[in-house]
This record gives sequence, structure tokens and C-alpha cells, in this order.
Amino acid sequence: MIEAAKRLQSIEEYYFSKKLREVRLLEANGKPIINLGIGSPDLQPPQSVITALGKSFEAIQANQYQSYQGLPELREAIVSFYRDQFQVYLSPTTEVLPLMGSKEGIMHISMAFLNHGDQVLIPNPGYPTYASVTKLLGAKPVFYNLNETNNWMPDLEVLESQDLSKVKMMWVNYPHMPTGAIATEAFFTRLIAFAKRHRILVVNDNPYGFILNDSPKSILSIPGAKDVCLELNSLSKTFNMSGWRVGMVLGKSDYINHVLKVKSNMDSGMFYGIQKGAIEALRCSKLWYASLNQVYRERRKLIWQLADSLNCRYDKKATGLFVWAKVPDLFTSEGFIDLLLKEKNIFIAPGTVFGSQGEGYVRFSLCATTDVIEEAIARL
Repeated sequence: MIEAAKRLQSIEEYYFSKKLREVRLLEANGKPIINLGIGSPDLQPPQSVITALGKSFEAIQANQYQSYQGLPELREAIVSFYRDQFQVYLSPTTEVLPLMGSKEGIMHISMAFLNHGDQVLIPNPGYPTYASVTKLLGAKPVFYNLNETNNWMPDLEVLESQDLSKVKMMWVNYPHMPTGAIATEAFFTRLIAFAKRHRILVVNDNPYGFILNDSPKSILSIPGAKDVCLELNSLSKTFNMSGWRVGMVLGKSDYINHVLKVKSNMDSGMFYGIQKGAIEALRCSKLWYASLNQVYRERRKLIWQLADSLNCRYDKKATGLFVWAKVPDLFTSEGFIDLLLKEKNIFIAPGTVFGSQGEGYVRFSLCATTDVIEEAIARL
């Protein structure tokens, strides 16, 4: 038996990969499981996107290798999107790099900047991939705690009191997953100043900005941000294109070039048709966002009703594709979700998936129809 690389000893299989096997086994045994745990949009992309994909097959270049930097018109569309939505002005030739999903970007950025032994500031709770990628590269995760009292924002004064001499990068994620908290311009301004003082590269992971959020923000809109910041974004949630795997990283040309060095050695370009579809998505009018959010508002009202039935507490001002809720006293997160799965055949995500600060919380997904959510309510 050939042994696996030692780096795999530092990580575990992704929670949802393991848990969904259990859920599928229950379904195979006849259990009528309602899955409210996963954030995979069930809605269709804009029709113009589907049409563009179909037409792309007629192009001579459709089946050829594509540029590592993506089609020029895709980069132009990304830059126009950032200008119109965030008032951020970027160069399409040097300050944007299309990605095969923003999850790919987490690995590429980390490979571009981290050396063995470097430290990385990672939110707790937060997206588990930040920590797993850091460990895979031999760097050290340094978790910073987020809590409800501070509206799930990092306490920069606490961080300043620590030894930051080995910290190379910091992951932030606003609007925040899983809590739905949003960052203010004032916070971003303080964060940029903090990063400059300590020579830390801040990466804002921003895929949820347009879901149930009246004021989308980019960290790159703050003066001086390009000196110390990159931003990741994605079409997965905003345009219901999670399976298409289209993301982007934006920022200073020197930083983008470092990421490109990694990316150009990892893939052979994004499929032409997907790029053509992405261009159409980025050109959508305000009507798209309005109609999308109307669907999610209706679903969220029902999820709030479901949470009320379970005696869970939540913040109605939170944004994003999930409802983050405090479980009743005396329950642990995993104990609560396991009981719900066993007794009512309803699966939701325990907050501990996202870190120790998620203990006592659960996450409901809005990626289910109103009929499905109403059935879940009826079961209670």
C-alpha cells in the first residue's frame, strides 16, 4: 500500500462530503429527507446565459484551448460589472483574472503568496476551505474569533495585541458566510490601515454580495485598498451558476501576476462557451437582481417561520443565501441537527462546521422551493 502524502494528515474530508453520504443512505432506505443544509442554488441562470452557451458551440474556437487569462471580452465584462455595481475602476488587461470558481482562487492565491511556516488569519466561524488550503501548503492557520456581540466583525484591537510578525495573509468574507453579517465602509477602512501597518495581504471573499443585500460593497472601493487587498468574486450565487465554475480575482497587477503564474501551471483555460455565458450574466439588468431576491425573500420568510417553530433565534437584518440561527438552550449544534434529522427527516447544517465559534448555532439554506420549506414546517 502506497502511503498518502503527509500533508493530508493535517486535513479531514469536507464535512458536507461525509454528511451527505449519510443523508443519501437515509434516502435510499426510504426516508423522505428535506435537505436545507447545502447552499447550491436550485434556480435557473438568466435565459441569455443559456442562449449564449448554446450559440457558442458553433464557434470554431469553442473546442480549443483558451487563454489562461480568459477571453478579453470576459475581462471587460468583469471590469464593467465592478465599475457599475461597486464604483471600482480596474484594468481589464492587468487587474482581473477569471477563475474556474472562487474556490479555485483560494488555492491559487495561497500558493502564490504563502511559504511554509507563514501564518494566515482565518475567521471563526468561516468557510472551512480557508483553513484546509492553508494547512495543505504547510502554513499555519491563526483563527480570529467572530461573535454576535460584535456583529461578526473581527476585533482589530485584539489582533493588534498579538504577535503578527509571521502573518502573511488574512481572509475576510463579507457579506459573511455563514452569518450573513455585512461590513461597513468604516470597517473596511480600518482593516486596510491594519493590513498596511503589519504588511498583511487581505483577501475579501465576496460571492454573496447581491443576495438579499441592498448595499453591495467591494473592499476595492476603499482608497488604498489595492496596496494590500485582493477580492474574490463568483457567479455561482448571484446568477445561479454554481456548477458552471466561474469566479474571478481582482486587484493590483503585481498581485494578479503572481496568481497567474500559479494558475497557468494548473489548468488550460476555461471552456469557451462558459465564458460566453458568463459575459451575458455580468451584463444583466437590475431586473435580474430584483426578481432573484423576490424569490429569496419569500423563501426566507418561510425559513424564519421554520426557525420560530424550532425555538431558534435569528437576525432579520442578515443577508445572503442562509439564515444563521441560535439553537435553544441545552442543545449543541450537532445534537440539534441530528435530532431534527432523526425525528423529522430534515437536514440543516450545524454551526460547528464553520468553526468552534459556531457552537450553539445552525444554518438554514434558502436553496429549496417554498413547497419544500412549507413541508418542513408542516412536519413540526
